[in-house]
Amino acid sequence: MSAKPLLVIGNKNYSSWSLRPWLLLRNHGVAFDEHRLLLDTPEFAREIGRWSPGRTVPALRHGDLVVWDSLAICEYANETFLDGAGWPREAAARAVARAVSAEMHSGFRALRTRMPMNARRRVQGFAYGDDVRADIERVFAIWRDCRARFGAGGPFLFGAFSIADAMYAPVVLRFVTYGVAIEPGLEAWADALLALPAMREWLRDSAAESEVVAATEAVA
Repeated sequence: MSAKPLLVIGNKNYSSWSLRPWLLLRNHGVAFDEHRLLLDTPEFAREIGRWSPGRTVPALRHGDLVVWDSLAICEYANETFLDGAGWPREAAARAVARAVSAEMHSGFRALRTRMPMNARRRVQGFAYGDDVRADIERVFAIWRDCRARFGAGGPFLFGAFSIADAMYAPVVLRFVTYGVAIEPGLEAWADALLALPAMREWLRDSAAESEVVAATEAVA
């Protein structure tokens, strides 16, 4: 299949799920088109069904194929465009990378709900409850473990940039937004992620957006 893929995304300022496959594709130099649908708008409700069977973003179209889940898109991109480079090459590291990515995909509900992604905002003195604190501590534990066991080959969770880094990238942005201090020893990983040209491009684009999702802006 030779057609250039199309990635349907939400607002770059708010759509954490869109960031994950976008970052993976862009960081690996995969050529793709993007189509942005504005979240929480009549346009989104009217158009999303033609792009995504699950009526969510992101969705990837590649020829006649549609993939409509962030992690599934990353897996498809890994197999189709990256020759397996989306995951660590070593089997044990690859298994752990998949496990922590799946945990991010299905867990951390308190953190994701109470600290929604809002990349261009900075909140001072944000107060969060014990459920969010527990999620934050678990995130730090995952990052510590991955870096300690598998991070010797580079600055990312498994040394080289992987799908696991893409899955946790929106969490780093949330911590920046809501003033959560990165645990000592992990700042270098967060800094490396934020310094990626692809991440800097995403943040420039998000800063240039003028649309507002009122419910997210009302947090804190």
